[in-house]
Amino acid sequence: MKENVFDVLIYLFEKFLDDDIDMQPDAEGVRSDLLEAGFPQGEVTKALDWLDTLTHRHEAPVVSSPSFRVFSSAEMARLDAEGRGLIMFLEQCGILTPASRELVIDRVMAIDEERLTLENLKWMILMVLFSQPDEELAFARMEHLVYGNLPAYLH
Repeated sequence: MKENVFDVLIYLFEKFLDDDIDMQPDAEGVRSDLLEAGFPQGEVTKALDWLDTLTHRHEAPVVSSPSFRVFSSAEMARLDAEGRGLIMFLEQCGILTPASRELVIDRVMAIDEERLTLENLKWMILMVLFSQPDEELAFARMEHLVYGNLPAYLH
């Protein structure tokens, strides 16, 4: 079985979410746990680097409301129309703010994948919201979408 960085990220996310741990886990302990669980060294390193960058404070862009986001050609190559539509839908319904939208796009561009599946994008959005302070309601709403189904009218 070929695990990728998403498999590692989802495993970590579910493990720490289910364990309801309030303390910061030791990075080497986490790395050891992942390697013992059978994840490849390279994918573990990429996932931990991705998470490390996510936890650093990002300078939120100043965005006037209402705003319009134009995707660059590199972003369009990584996010198909369905993925871009999901991001716009989540912003329109208040789950993503302009700042969290930009953080999601930043993390999408940082992942070492040519194209993302819609399912992986939903998980990435959930992880971004989980990592941000004061996003509990948005996280809960997104969690429902990840574990449930998106409304049929989105497509």
